[in-house]
Amino acid sequence: QVQLVESGGGLAQPGGSLRLSCVASGFAFHEYAMGWFRQAPGRAREFVAAISWGSGARYYSDSVKGRFTISRDNGKNTVYLQMDSLNPADTALYFCGKGEQVYYYHRDDFGSWGQGTQVTVYS
Repeated sequence: QVQLVESGGGLAQPGGSLRLSCVASGFAFHEYAMGWFRQAPGRAREFVAAISWGSGARYYSDSVKGRFTISRDNGKNTVYLQMDSLNPADTALYFCGKGEQVYYYHRDDFGSWGQGTQVTVYS
């Protein structure tokens, strides 16, 4: 049974940083792309960042490129999202997602979401 557990959210001031973690279990973590998505109140869930199974490729939305960094540790079944230079527009519930197919990446091919971790950036 796939399980994804996010943590690390909280309150931050503009310009501040947070680091999110997502611990995975129930599948061969090292065979799947992993991603971070977010959903603000009243808005659809949107792609934030993704990383390939071996960390050879990383992908970012235009809105976070240069500020957020995705990484993973296959030995710990964990994917991270380092968020720097936060601004109020980053306020959302952040979800970890698992790629749907082994050794394959597509931005629209994620599922098995975690419960999310709230990030709030206030001025």
